[in-house]
Amino acid sequence: MLIERIYDEDLAQASYFIGCQAKGEALVVDPRRDIGVYESLAAVNGMKIVAVTETHIHADFLSGSRELAAATGATLYVSGEGGTDWQYRFEAERLVDQDEITLGNITVKALHTPGHTPEHLSFLITDGAFADAPGYLLSGDFVFSGDLGRPDLLDEAAGGIDTRFDGAKQLFTSLQEKFLTLPDHVQVHPGHGAGSACGKALGAIPSSTVGYERLYAWWGPYLAANDEQGFINELLDGQPDAHAYFGRMKRENREGPAIVGERAHLAELAAADVVAGLAEDTMTFVDTRNHEQVHQGTVTGSLNVPAGNKVASYGAWVVNPDTDKKPLVLLATDQAAAQQMWDHLVRVGIDNVAGYVTGIEGLPVSTPALIQPEELEGFDAAMVLDVRNRTEHAAGHIPGSHQLSGGRVMWNLDQLPGEGTIVSYCQSGVRNSVAASALRRAGYDVVELDGSYAGWQQAREAVSSI
Repeated sequence: MLIERIYDEDLAQASYFIGCQAKGEALVVDPRRDIGVYESLAAVNGMKIVAVTETHIHADFLSGSRELAAATGATLYVSGEGGTDWQYRFEAERLVDQDEITLGNITVKALHTPGHTPEHLSFLITDGAFADAPGYLLSGDFVFSGDLGRPDLLDEAAGGIDTRFDGAKQLFTSLQEKFLTLPDHVQVHPGHGAGSACGKALGAIPSSTVGYERLYAWWGPYLAANDEQGFINELLDGQPDAHAYFGRMKRENREGPAIVGERAHLAELAAADVVAGLAEDTMTFVDTRNHEQVHQGTVTGSLNVPAGNKVASYGAWVVNPDTDKKPLVLLATDQAAAQQMWDHLVRVGIDNVAGYVTGIEGLPVSTPALIQPEELEGFDAAMVLDVRNRTEHAAGHIPGSHQLSGGRVMWNLDQLPGEGTIVSYCQSGVRNSVAASALRRAGYDVVELDGSYAGWQQAREAVSSI
């Protein structure tokens, strides 16, 4: 048996390739939409992808299950659990508790493990060529290394009202009846790692075991004492902000993500064409440099989505495909870099990319406004805006500042003043530059605090030491 973990550092998301070498068949669980990695794995291992499935209706990325099934001809399976309100709305085979998928000697059993979502499935795997009992659990967003999937996302991202309490109770029951009944040796392979907003304290370790989690996870003592209310209180306390784009992901994943098929290579665009597009407001420029370079001058009206491991995350903060219909133009060093950024963007449903340029020469350029920490006290700001998470704000913030995390700003403009200057900050400046660029593009007068909160703290310490 072959188990390959494919990990996306951008969204802290894991998908899995399960293969039977004897029969040359493979199953992919929770694939992303840029599917080349799975096709390559199948080719390298001489396998055919015959089945595709997912653990639940995801909130943090756009599922590639339909994309991969369409490209390979594989049978698509989704959860049939969760009741009438949480059924997938596209054609696929339905799995319910105890259903099985067979790949040669491998048996993949679906376990209904609600709590994070009502329809959630985990997959218990038995390698029949080696053992007659299960040895592996693909736990999705049920159990992470050291943590559990948060039960409040339906409230935070899908319009639910107080569903978190029922979800927390369901998690308690799922742990009792499904997880803790498994042998301690069963390996646990979760759907996310550290950095994901699908839990509050996910470990960076890629896998665990049932026995290890039973002994050392924070929830172990509550289960051992059968303390359901204590478990619920601890689980719901201190959950991080849910990004606003999660609501779009939930809806599209339930309805069925669009199948884009094979994407052409992005073309390098002529500067004159980009200038014309910007003048006519028929395209959106994306400056992918770091915030320090952007502060030296950037294309007027551009969005700052820094290249690297957070293109999907930051892109989804500032581009809403439901309302932003203009194609994007990416700033990239070359075609390969542009293509890689596009791969990240399609993971959150941002498909409309016109092409790329390799520099900003000849384009309309302006310099974002900055304010130094020592100037802040006497500055006439309509609002000082903290775009960090609420847990960071609670741990320490600039007095009088209003907290609205970067992933929620553009969906909560009613919380911002209609007139006057907004001074914005994050911890070091990266997230602030992303959010501030989107607010400027939307017409707000925004001044970024140079050095953000860390710079403000240093300035205060310098003054107090005199």
